[in-house]
Amino acid sequence: MLGVAALGAACVGEPARSIRQSAEGLIPSAVRPDELPLVVNERTPFTYPQTAWDQRIQGNVMLRLHVNADGAAVRESTTVAGSSGVPALDSAALASVPRLRFRPARRNGVPVGVSLLFPVHYRHPEGPPLPGDTLP
Repeated sequence: MLGVAALGAACVGEPARSIRQSAEGLIPSAVRPDELPLVVNERTPFTYPQTAWDQRIQGNVMLRLHVNADGAAVRESTTVAGSSGVPALDSAALASVPRLRFRPARRNGVPVGVSLLFPVHYRHPEGPPLPGDTLP
């Protein structure tokens, strides 16, 4: 398994967008914390399924996940909010969630749990750009 999908709406060969940019408009303002959760993994926990990699299959998976007040992504609360159309990519994204680590969101300085949409982009360096990609 190759770890090539990046965190927070980023992909191979493209600078990562911050979780703030990705999540800012995705959390309802009535419950929006003062500080959004921040990914703290040194390396991406997402893996590219070998068969998809070998076939240069690409796609975007949108996960709906809950980050608790301890900064852990709660696997049981995670769902695929937007499928890539490739079951192997969707499954790989879901399977990687327990390895995600966050600095928790804060409201009034107190860590709080928050649910958000989290995009995972699978890109092969030899694959063609997909609609919405900004880099060739």
